Formats: sequence, structure tokens, C-alpha cells
Amino acid sequence: MGICAEELRTFVIRPTLELLEHRSDAAEELLLGTAARESGLGFHLTDNHRKRLHCRQGLGIFRIRPYTHRKIWDQFLINHPNLASTIRGLASQHDFLINPHGELATNLRYATAIAWLIYYRNFKPLPDAHDLEGLARFWKRHYQRHPNPSREEFIRHYREYVSGCPQVSAA
Repeated sequence: MGICAEELRTFVIRPTLELLEHRSDAAEELLLGTAARESGLGFHLTDNHRKRLHCRQGLGIFRIRPYTHRKIWDQFLINHPNLASTIRGLASQHDFLINPHGELATNLRYATAIAWLIYYRNFKPLPDAHDLEGLARFWKRHYQRHPNPSREEFIRHYREYVSGCPQVSAA
């Protein structure tokens, strides 16, 4: 069993997007759908269980590859120093220096920020928050790394893991 979608939204995704000044309903839904599709909302934190399928190694609830993580830092954040400083502030003091990719599996807010930047670096407008087919297309075009990504899988996982979780209030 993974993380409840509404708790992930309320306590991780929304505050992270607010910190980055990028909060929107569409961004929240896109990140929830991504986590649902990539890891079953945290059921698995690595692709190790998929080695027999020859999948590339991805880490955390968003299954971000170390290569993609490096690209975000080396090709995008290098040109946005204020944003880089904010993102670095989400990472652990010492662990990030020893194993920066480990943050993707152990630090939900940091992983959420990096996942958002994978989408944001393309500077494309998001689909409507209620357009599940549009969110699936956006995920396939800008995030998915497998050769044959399936929009239908994104939609199925979203409905299974996100739509079925009751609303939570942040007390």
C-alpha cells in the first residue's frame, strides 16, 4: 500500500508547489497522477523489483532517474540560481552531499520539487486540472522515459490511486 493521495497532496505536493510559487490545481493533479503511475503512490521506491523487465533505474515516488536528476541541476537550475537555492533548501544538510540521488527516494518534498521541474523546464501550459486525458498526454510528452508509455496506464493508475482516496483536511 502506498501513500494516501490526499495526504500526499495536502502535506507534500501543495506546500512544495507553494514554496516554488507554482501552485495550481493542474500541477497538483499532474504530480499526483505521475506518482500514481510511476510508483503506485509510493508502493515501490525503486525499479529494482522490475529488473526482469529491463527498466531503467528510477528512484522515489516519481521514479526519477539519476541521469534526469543531474540534467535538472546541470542544464536547468544552473540558469535559475534563486530557484536552485530554494530546491537545495529542501534537501538534507549532509545526506545530499554524500548521496544526492538518495534524496529522491527518502525526501518527499525534494522529490516533488524535482518532479515538478521535469515538467516545468519545458515551459508549456498545463492542461485543465479536470482533463485527465490531457494530463496523461502531458505526462507522456514531458515526463515518461519508457519507449512505449501508455496514457491509458496513467489514467488507470490515477483512477485507482488518486480518485479513490477521501479528502483530508490540514488541521
